[in-house]
Amino acid sequence: MQSIYAMHQKSSDELEKEEKFLIQSIDNIQDLYLIMLSSLIEIRKKEEVFLETSSKKHLATPEEKNPNRKFVNNAVLLLLEENSSLSIALEKRKINNWSMNDDYILILLNEIKKSDLYQKYMSTKKTTFEEDKQFVVDMFTEVLAPNEKLYEYLEDHKLTWIDDIPLVNTQIQKQLRQISEKDDFRVIKLYKDEEDREFVSLLFRKTVLNEVSLAKEYIDKTPNWDADRIAEIDTIILKMAICEFLKFPSIPVKVTINEYLEIAKEYSTPKSSIFINGILDNLVKEFESENKIKKTGRGLM
Repeated sequence: MQSIYAMHQKSSDELEKEEKFLIQSIDNIQDLYLIMLSSLIEIRKKEEVFLETSSKKHLATPEEKNPNRKFVNNAVLLLLEENSSLSIALEKRKINNWSMNDDYILILLNEIKKSDLYQKYMSTKKTTFEEDKQFVVDMFTEVLAPNEKLYEYLEDHKLTWIDDIPLVNTQIQKQLRQISEKDDFRVIKLYKDEEDREFVSLLFRKTVLNEVSLAKEYIDKTPNWDADRIAEIDTIILKMAICEFLKFPSIPVKVTINEYLEIAKEYSTPKSSIFINGILDNLVKEFESENKIKKTGRGLM
């Protein structure tokens, strides 16, 4: 949707160039995911260095010589650091952002140590895996994910990440909640399979190349709206949804409608989702009566 909107704004007809940028933008989501995960590893490492340095000071206090190592010994943070799936992915994608920007890691570490969450966690030296896990989940959710400095860094690093950050953070939070002592953490795939990856290009191309014919499907279905008054984002959403109805037999009608209503709520005007829902409902009834919608598979209507 954003790529098609960008093409409209630039009056661009360079389909291949825009498609390449689209694929790259989606591919970069994996880097964002790995950067956020690696921040947990680097924060633990930074604190360990701090404790080691403090203990070697000439006039180190008894507390500095024998510090509470509960945070650096957190079982989940250590598990992530030693996890082969994550290590391989970080190396393969050449994720080394924090080695060049460790000032952000220090900012995050300081925010963590100032939090009530940290103080409560560190109030005892003994722990369980479940307690360690809950602390990491809460730390990520309450301190890291909403941190403005981190958000600014990510936004400056890649502008396309602005919309991806909530998605990535939600996925990481979900995985942290599911992690177990068995070291069952696995880096998620960006696409579930090759067909999933191909869908991106197909939907983009089929929508762009058929915009005129797709628009004709809804133009006369909006008697109370002048075509020029319909928000541009709404026209793109309608075209993409109609494209899925007519040209993607494996996608259920209900799934298409629900997905585009969510996009409308997030990116368009307050009334857009109601407007789009009405148009799509009417179109589905018309398409079905004319036998235009041909879905295949189980439960696809």
